[in-house]
Amino acid sequence: MTRDIHQVTRQTIDALRAVGWSDVQIHDAAQVVALFNYFTRLADALGVEPEDFMPRQ
Repeated sequence: MTRDIHQVTRQTIDALRAVGWSDVQIHDAAQVVALFNYFTRLADALGVEPEDFMPRQ
């Protein structure tokens, strides 16, 4: 999801289901990834600097 949302396809979801993930688990994971992506983009847009303990990329 983070690098290229278009890489997430029906087959991606089906593969998660095939290894035992429920629809609720898939939904929750997507929500967490989306939220982290939002916060990271917001921080980048506002010029927030990482804390000293965080590695710079």
